Amino acid sequence: MKRVVVVGAGIAGLRAAEALRSAGYDGRLTLVGAEEEEPYDRPPLSKEVLTGTRAPELAYLRDRAHFVQLDIDVLLGATAESLDLSRRSVTVDGSALPFDGLLIATGSAPRTLPAAERLEGVHVLRSLADARAVRAALEGSPRVVIVGAGFIGGEVAAAARGRGLEVTILEAQAAPLVRVLGEQMGAACAGLHRDHGVPVITGAAVAALEGDGRVERVRLADGSAIDADLVVVGIGVAPEVGWLAGSGLTLDDGVLCDAGLNAGAPGVFAAGDAVRWPNRLFGVTMRCEQWTNAVEQGRHAAANMLAGPDGAAPFAGSNYFWSDQYGIRIQFAGIPSSDSVQLVSGDLGEHRFLALYRGGERLVGALAMRAPRELTRAKLLIERGTAWHAALAELAGAEAPARVALP
Repeated sequence: MKRVVVVGAGIAGLRAAEALRSAGYDGRLTLVGAEEEEPYDRPPLSKEVLTGTRAPELAYLRDRAHFVQLDIDVLLGATAESLDLSRRSVTVDGSALPFDGLLIATGSAPRTLPAAERLEGVHVLRSLADARAVRAALEGSPRVVIVGAGFIGGEVAAAARGRGLEVTILEAQAAPLVRVLGEQMGAACAGLHRDHGVPVITGAAVAALEGDGRVERVRLADGSAIDADLVVVGIGVAPEVGWLAGSGLTLDDGVLCDAGLNAGAPGVFAAGDAVRWPNRLFGVTMRCEQWTNAVEQGRHAAANMLAGPDGAAPFAGSNYFWSDQYGIRIQFAGIPSSDSVQLVSGDLGEHRFLALYRGGERLVGALAMRAPRELTRAKLLIERGTAWHAALAELAGAEAPARVALP
């Protein structure tokens, strides 16, 4: 291959470009990013940047000198508009960029609410610019309402509460994090907020955001209202794949890829939030929105691109992620789809525990609060496809028979 184009300068695209050079690829390599910012790390944005323990500029991962050293052409503030597979080119800001190999890593964009764009004081938190704006807003001591009790919403709530602010979390589902942790353990995460003085109102559908030019309240579907000076919307993200419409690639809640992350055309791969692929580790087709997954997929896709169709290996990620809230680290690996969830150590009320997810006759997931070593052990067992009883014996030992599956 003489020319490789990586579309997306987030962590997946960055790691893919670096992996290509590390593996010896010496052809032309172009990294295209829609934002004008140098590549930066997203996890600190809703954690250290909001709490004030890290300056926003310290979130940058690489500078221009790094790319010069690796001989990578970097196009920032450049929007990919379409893909032409027959001509093997990507249209970027009206100009055709030819390729022999293409890595799609355009990530995802936050979902929002009606009226969010016309009212000041309503934010999402995805980009470095978003983090700067929310951080500045928090310094005005506002009444904060978080719409969505996912990990981003939870981290913003923890940061705001750490500043002594009045915070309320609204969640449309019966419990926080149902999609990523299941209802049982999502309820445990809600308890963490409540113990820190943050109400979590579940089953709370937002009907409208109200205010005269600036948000003043959040109106719920039941007619009640919550006063707010700052609203942060964290209701999930959608894969950024609209630019691929009509390209011939299959789009289904992301770019549908094979097990090796090939997107259905020779030399075309994808990595990160925009990808749906059959994960052989769990026997399901899935899309992950996690930092670790993006890093690992970027490197894996680069390796498979260089290996060619006969040498491509399947990608089987364990879907590991973490969140820091109120000084407590929450970690998860695996999938939440399970027959049962069992607490094997610790106590939910003390926010220090390890819980295991059973799928059939094997261990498929693990959630930990303040139990990093236990989670690491569980993650390795998940990746090995360990049988349930064997995993339970190794992680819980003599305690296992006394433990009861959570209702």
